Amino acid sequence: MIQPFLAFVALLTGLCAFAAAPPPTKPASDIFAINKQLGRGINLGNALDAPTEGAWGVTLKADYFKAIKAAGFDSVRLPIKWSAHAQSNAPFTLDAKFAERVDWAINQALANQMNIIVNVHHYGEMDVAPDAHETRLAGLWAQIAPRYKDRPHSVIFELLNEPHDKLTEAKWNGIFPKLLAIVRKTNPTRAVIVGPGKWNSIGALAQLELPANDRHLITTVHYYSPFEFTHQNAPWANGSAKWKGRTWTGSDTEREAVRKSFEQAATWGKANNRPVFLGEFGAYQEADMESRVRWTRFVTREAERLGFSWAYWEFCSGFGAYDPKTDTWRAPLKSALIE
Repeated sequence: MIQPFLAFVALLTGLCAFAAAPPPTKPASDIFAINKQLGRGINLGNALDAPTEGAWGVTLKADYFKAIKAAGFDSVRLPIKWSAHAQSNAPFTLDAKFAERVDWAINQALANQMNIIVNVHHYGEMDVAPDAHETRLAGLWAQIAPRYKDRPHSVIFELLNEPHDKLTEAKWNGIFPKLLAIVRKTNPTRAVIVGPGKWNSIGALAQLELPANDRHLITTVHYYSPFEFTHQNAPWANGSAKWKGRTWTGSDTEREAVRKSFEQAATWGKANNRPVFLGEFGAYQEADMESRVRWTRFVTREAERLGFSWAYWEFCSGFGAYDPKTDTWRAPLKSALIE
């Protein structure tokens, strides 16, 4: 095992010198075009981001990609729990069959002429013990990036979903450029999505420090506000049972809260010359459908008004716009998303 380990060490040599990465070869305007190309998207959640595919009730099908395309979506975001399918020790080799399953999903998106975002999702150990797992996350990207280096630019990378807890804003600012340097070795101009700390919250954007010499970055934020509405009675949210019955009426006050948050993100994007991608938003199924539809429609249209691309959370599970039992769209939610 010494030889693979030495090879891995060599692969990561020079991480601290990430600023020396090759300069971008395309103008900054290209990344705004790619973000516009992302357009309207949906997350294929609870499938490959589960501990094993199917464990959370979702197994991907070719027909899902066809249905998403036919509905009018431009993109899919593919949450992936790579960390559950890789060795614990260097060189952190990925499970071949799982990686091939990701390949299949990418092929499905491309065959249906959609963009696809490949991310690292639910790597919870990074949030609990980032110093202990930073090298492993780097090792994952050292395999993911070259695997897809020859794919078209419609395949987009996202370095890590929702850093939070002990993966503070400052620590994340120190870690993600090292991951980006690994990606740039084989994908010098590929669009890469990076979000702020605190669960990719808009409020943490001010602390996000993107490298000035890389103009192929898209900034992502997530939006689930008001949380007591969007997560009412969600089993993983502490105390959520007492929120059951919260509505969203679309009052002036409620709309202004959305506008204020989104305009904050838009102002940050303009000041930093970075495109913005609303990577997740949605209201859990325990909210009444009328409120969910009003909230979803308003959030979606505000994002579009400000030039954000977006991806709804999610396709066919607890927030789902699609009913996997009947293989039909939930028409009110679909209408709210795709007018």
